[in-house]
Amino acid sequence: MSTRYPLFVRRDLDGFFGLFVDNLVQLLLIISLCTGLCGMSGEDARYLYQHILPGAAVSIVFGNLFYAWQAHRLAARTGRDDVTALPYGINTVSLLVFVFFVIKPVYDDTQSAEAAWQMGLLACLGSGLIEFSGSLVADTVRRNTPRAALLSTLAGIAIGFISMTFALEIFQYPLVAMLPLAVILITYFSRISLPWGLPGGLIAVTLGTLIAWVLPADITGVTVGLHETTQAWEARGWCPPQFAGAEIWKLLTADSHWLRYLSVIVPMGLFNVIGSLQNIESAEAAGDSYDTRSSLAVNGVGTMLAAGFGSCFPTTIYIGHPGWKGLGARAGYSTLNGVVIALMCLTGTVALVNSLIPMQAGIAIVLWIGIIITAQAFQSTPREHAPAVAVGLFPAIAAWGATVVLGAYTQAGGSAQKALEANPTVAVNGFLLHGMFVMERGYIFTCMMLAAISVFLIEQRFYTAAIWSLFAAAFAYCGLTHAYQISGNALDYLFGATQPMQGALAFRANQIAVGYLLFAAVFFIIGVLQKPQETVE
Repeated sequence: MSTRYPLFVRRDLDGFFGLFVDNLVQLLLIISLCTGLCGMSGEDARYLYQHILPGAAVSIVFGNLFYAWQAHRLAARTGRDDVTALPYGINTVSLLVFVFFVIKPVYDDTQSAEAAWQMGLLACLGSGLIEFSGSLVADTVRRNTPRAALLSTLAGIAIGFISMTFALEIFQYPLVAMLPLAVILITYFSRISLPWGLPGGLIAVTLGTLIAWVLPADITGVTVGLHETTQAWEARGWCPPQFAGAEIWKLLTADSHWLRYLSVIVPMGLFNVIGSLQNIESAEAAGDSYDTRSSLAVNGVGTMLAAGFGSCFPTTIYIGHPGWKGLGARAGYSTLNGVVIALMCLTGTVALVNSLIPMQAGIAIVLWIGIIITAQAFQSTPREHAPAVAVGLFPAIAAWGATVVLGAYTQAGGSAQKALEANPTVAVNGFLLHGMFVMERGYIFTCMMLAAISVFLIEQRFYTAAIWSLFAAAFAYCGLTHAYQISGNALDYLFGATQPMQGALAFRANQIAVGYLLFAAVFFIIGVLQKPQETVE
């Protein structure tokens, strides 16, 4: 079956701007955190600009070109011309976790940016290996997991970590961001054609950029200008990728110090596998059915390539495929994003682009993506499963709340650890601090399991709900969910028999594991009492 599937369509520009803004935010975050927290400034800035960003370029262009090619293959096989490529880029969650729990701690211990960078490479490589290995079993997991369980997690993340974040940004900088928002809402909610057929995303970004340049920074709150652009232009330079395999091998063979970071690497690798799996399911719900194994395998290979060429940060299949499909993007947006982001990283022009186009001008597109993801979780699941989707939102919302609270403690110079030690039932405006942390740890798994249990209860498949409860108990007992340790305002996992950090406040989730076992027992008993008995799946 053949189809006329174009390399690029006009609406790919809208998709490109949305994905580009998202990727640009990650790159600026890497520069800010590595410079300010991990010692990669001054002479040691070479680890950032000569290794990390070029390594990120390799992984980003590799993944974006593959998923664009994959979309062409799907279009050719199905005879459709409306196939949208899977979005792909740097994993925000892994970025933050690796900085705060791998790279920064190594730098604090050694005061060596090189040692911190090397450990980041190893963490990235480990995550990629887990992602690649997960591709071998992910299809089985996907076939046996209700759609509501996979999509509700994405909805929770979209509400807390995409839509809410960018909504706050829009109202923080209204003069630059609200006019682009109006254009985006008209274009994609009203679905009307704009003058001369121009893409809504292009008009939105152009208007926001013009406002930022015309009005002074003390009015808009957004800093752009010739001085900043000139500085960014002078700082550019060609930085080709450099193979970093020798650095990783050196660290592996030096000593066993790296083993302590498995408590971060393993859950983040599993987190990325499940997250990508959910995004593939989201794409199928939107109409584009991609092969699970090859999609996840390339995802893992992209992360390993990032580590092999100097980047400490995993790449992943992004949340938001239905949003980009709703924009009208096809495969061209992925190709264009990969090429542009790679060129920026290789030429040192990330800061230059940010000085010309403030990200506030394009965040309305990303906000719209988050809205569509949340809507899809309810629209693409059976009507009777809507309560299960709602149940799956709570852990992700708790995770967002925990992030906000910990950030507030840090900004105020306080300590969440000391607050909990003084009063284990301490509440922040009525919200229990300990409860938020318990739901935050491993929330992507908790969202999925609670939603799955709810689906099977709705369908009166009590034995299957009991089996999922046993999985939930096992995850809690092992520390993949609910267990945590906190030192100051640094929240970390606490596995099984692992010893907590010195001076940290630790909570093991054994009681929660027992609670899930009680779930299983009750569901099993009800299943026995039901007539006719349910067939165990």
